[in-house]
Amino acid sequence: MVALPLAVFVALAVVLGWGLTRNADDIPSALIGKPLPEFNLSPVKGRTLGLSSADLRGQVSLLNVFASWCVPCREEHPLFMQIAQEGIVPLYGLNYKDQARDVEKWLNTLGDPYTRTGADLDGRVAIDWGVYGVPETFVIGSDGRIAYKHIGPVTRETLDKTILPLVERLQSEAREQRP
Repeated sequence: MVALPLAVFVALAVVLGWGLTRNADDIPSALIGKPLPEFNLSPVKGRTLGLSSADLRGQVSLLNVFASWCVPCREEHPLFMQIAQEGIVPLYGLNYKDQARDVEKWLNTLGDPYTRTGADLDGRVAIDWGVYGVPETFVIGSDGRIAYKHIGPVTRETLDKTILPLVERLQSEAREQRP
């Protein structure tokens, strides 16, 4: 009789221990290697260029899902400003469930690193992308396929060790495939 509760306790402890040691940023995405979802979003307030799936094809790019109310989005924003300033890779913004005046103020105050920014007012496009929450950042290959998904704020370490090496590899592969 004692063995059954003990076995259940041990199994539960193993599962919880495994869960606590996993990196929450490494949640797999079913979209990796698949074509990006089709969408067409209007621009956020104060900007003239919206965002569509067509904008993300033909070149390696990053898509950052962000919101003005998102505190971690503020943490990663200086890195995106640096990427934009250095012209490393085109960066596109998908603004998630934000108030028009709030995102306009946010971009005008902190700077706008995005080539184009689409307003996902109801969150439907983010759902199609499998977004768990903001911020999330995707690396898109020139073929329009999702190559990588980062959940949470992008850090200098993640940028230098994971995202930028992948961007460079994809850019190199795209150059090799051109006639």
